[in-house]
This record gives sequence, structure tokens and C-alpha cells, in this order.
Amino acid sequence: MEAALLLGISGGWSSVAAGAVGGGLIVLCVVVVLNKSKQAAMKQAADTILEEARKTGESIIRNAEVEAKTEHIQRLEEFNRETAETRAQAKEIERRLDKREDNLEKKLDTLNVKEKKIEQAEAKLAERAEKITVREQEVDDTLIEQRDKLTRIAGLSIEEAKRLLLSNLESEVEHEAAVLVDRILTEAKDGAAVKARDIILTAIQRYAAEHTCDSTVSTVDIPSDDMKGRVIGREGRNIRAFEKATGVDVIVDDTPGVVVVSAFDPVRREVARLSLERLIQDGRIHPARIEELVEDTRKEIERDIIETGKKAAVEANVGGLHRKQIDLLGRLRYRTSYGQNVLQHSIEVAYLCQIMAEELNLDGRLARRSGLLHDIGKAVDHEVEGGHPQIGADICKRFNERPEVLNAIAGHHGDVAPISPYCVLVMAADAISASRPGSRRESLERYIQRLQQMEEIAMGCGGVKQAYAIQAGRELRVIVDCNRVSDSNATKIARDIAKRVEEEITYPGEVKVTVLRELRAVEIAR
Repeated sequence: MEAALLLGISGGWSSVAAGAVGGGLIVLCVVVVLNKSKQAAMKQAADTILEEARKTGESIIRNAEVEAKTEHIQRLEEFNRETAETRAQAKEIERRLDKREDNLEKKLDTLNVKEKKIEQAEAKLAERAEKITVREQEVDDTLIEQRDKLTRIAGLSIEEAKRLLLSNLESEVEHEAAVLVDRILTEAKDGAAVKARDIILTAIQRYAAEHTCDSTVSTVDIPSDDMKGRVIGREGRNIRAFEKATGVDVIVDDTPGVVVVSAFDPVRREVARLSLERLIQDGRIHPARIEELVEDTRKEIERDIIETGKKAAVEANVGGLHRKQIDLLGRLRYRTSYGQNVLQHSIEVAYLCQIMAEELNLDGRLARRSGLLHDIGKAVDHEVEGGHPQIGADICKRFNERPEVLNAIAGHHGDVAPISPYCVLVMAADAISASRPGSRRESLERYIQRLQQMEEIAMGCGGVKQAYAIQAGRELRVIVDCNRVSDSNATKIARDIAKRVEEEITYPGEVKVTVLRELRAVEIAR
């Protein structure tokens, strides 16, 4: 039974195994069939893709061929166009060359004609030169023959006749030269006088300045006597503190409503005047307040001086000035000469110099600079010994001014000989500005009286023949008798006259005394 069971089990397993093998075969068959159908589909898809790729490639090739043909046509057209242009240019160049060749041939023909004419002219000149040589030989022979005849007739040798002829010619030429020189000099002097007068008149007319200039007033108005007492202070302590802080003298007299401020320094005087006015307006007058206000006013004046100097340089159109020169120009605003403001006078002289320089074809900028700086020494002439021309020249020399400018500053009153025309222009412009109507406060009567007094002092010395006040009273020229006065006595006379002028006459600046002693012999030939 067990065997039968085993046989049944093994038979069951055999049938299962057989069924499994059969199922596997069936699956395998199905897989094979599916693979074949998939391969067929893939092959069909591949064929489709290849066909599409072939068609796309053919399309691309056709497009490329079309583009290549189009580009080839365009390049061919461009080449044909460039070739046509090149041919046209070549034809134009060929036409020009043909024309130039024709011109050269014509010129060559002309040159050949001229060359033939020149050859003919040379032949004529050679023939004429030969005739002239023959004629010169004949003339020489004739002259020799005539010279021999004249020598026999006159009884003089050739050398003696030459000396006699040259002597006569020399006398005639000297006389004619003297007459010609005198006529030229006379015409030159007349023309120069007329030209100079025209230039000066043109300069005066073109520069329209005011007829009066501002002057510095050194008085301060006091509203009441009570305020005058407060200015003085208890036992004079306020006025002493004010004079110590400002360096000026304050004169308080019986004149109602006025206090006078006196100082030789115009800037210091202006600081004192403004400070006193502000103290009176403020009302707080005591030594501490005085020192504080004076210091503030002094700083304000210093700033105003620099600003005024810059404005003056801009107005006169003069650049490149040193800060010290600008400061000195600003200080000239507080300096007056016979009531004429020195800064305004300097600007006026600068414009006049420029106008006259341009009329004479000189450098207007250099003339304008010389005119503006010519009186710069007056800003410190109360502090430095000497005349303001030399002081100004020394100051500007430290700031590397040109020699023409230095000479114009030092010589504008005739103290130094001019080395350039700009010095003469500054002298003329300075005289024009100072002498025009209304420029200065000094009356004509006082001016003439001062010059007469100077000449009378000189004439009062022994041995003086003549005395002249020149250069607007800045120089006294004295002529002495050479028979009565020796050289050493002439020096003593000059010193004595200068001393008497200092003691007896009030005048601005300096007066130069020049004593001339000479022997002049005059004889007239008739």
C-alpha cells in the first residue's frame, strides 16, 4: 500500500512536472512570438526614421545648394560691380594721365620755344658785350688822351687834380649834409611834438575818470558833551587806553561835537576812527571794551585791505601779484596826496599807460602793470627812510618784477634815468592824472607860490645865476657862475639850498636840488 502510495505520489509529481514543462514551452513560444513582432515593429520604426532622415538630409542638401548658389550669384555680382568701378577708375586715371601728358608736351614745346629765344638773346648779349668792350677800350683811350691834354693845359698832375676835386666835393657835401640834417631834425621834432600831443589827448579822452577823489577824514562826530566826557573817562583812563591800543593821538578840545584823531600811519588812523565811532554807537566805553573793539576793527581793516588790493588788481587787469603787493595796494586806499586818493590815482595811471602804450605799439599789459605799481612805495614811506619811488622799486624787486617795471617805479619822478619807454609813459601818465582839473585839492595859487619861494631861496645864494623849479616842484635846478663858484662851493650851495627848503617850505615827498656849474663858450660863424 505504501508502495502504491509512493507510486501515486511519483506519478503525480511526474504529471506536474510534465505540465510545468509544457507550460514553459508555451511561454517560451509566446515570448519568441512577441520578440519577433517587437523586432518587426522596431525594424519598421527604424526604417521610418531612416526614411525621414534621408528626406531631411536631402532637404538640407537642397537648401544648402540653393544658399550656395545664391551667395555665389551675390559674390559674382559684387565682383562684377567692383570690377566695373575699378575699370572706371582706371579709365579716369588713364584720362588724367593722357591729359597730363598733353600738358607736359605743351610745356615742353613752350620750353623749347623759350630756350630758343634765350639762345638768341644770349647771342645778342654776347654781340653787345663785344661791342661794349670795344667801346670801353675806345673810351679809355679817349680819356687817357684828354687827361694828357688837361694835364698839359692845367699844369697839374693827376694826383694833384684828384686832391683838388675831392676837396671841393667834400666841402659841398658837408654843407648839403648839414642842411639836410638840420631839416630832418626840425621835421622830426615837429612831428614828434604833434604825435606826442595827439597820443596824450587820445589817452585823456578815452579814460573818463571822476574829477574828484575821496579823501580820508580824521574827525569823529560826538553826539553830546556827555559822550565826550565818557570818551575821556575818569581821570582820562579811557582816552589813554584808546591811544595805547590804537597808537594814535586823540585831540579833544573845545570844538563842540568833534574829536580829532591824529596819526602819521593812515591805516592806524582809520582803525582808530572806526573803533571810536563804534564805541560811541555801542555806549560801553571802558578799557577792556576798548581793547576788544580795537582788535576786532584792526582785523576787519586787514581783511578789507586785502580785498581792496585784489579788487584794484582785477580792475586794472594786472595778475600775478604777490600777496604782499596786494596788501600794499590795499593800504594805498587810506593814503592821499593833496586830497587825491593814491589807489584811485594808481589805477588811473595804469589805464593811461595802457592807452598810450597801445598807441605806440608797445606792450599794454607791461605798461598797465608799471602804472599800477608806480606809487606802491607810498604805502610804507612813513615807515621806511627814503623817497617812495626807490622804496617801491626795492619792494617790487624782492618779488621778481621785470626790469622795465622796476625802472618805471624808481624813475617816474626823474630820479633814475629811463632804460625803457615804459618809464617815460608812467611819468607822463602820472603827470596827467595829477594835473587834471579836480584831481588834487591844492590850489593853483599855493602851488605857484611854493615854486616861486623855492626859486627865491636858490637865487638868494651867492654866485647863483638862474634857478628853475621843475618836475612839478620835485626838483630845483640851479645854475651858478663858474667864474665865482668852484666845484667844492657848488656842493656846499646845493646842501645849503636843500637845508633852507626843508626849514622854510612845506611840500610832499622830496625835493631834489641840482647845482650845475659849467663853462659854455659860444661863437657864431658868419
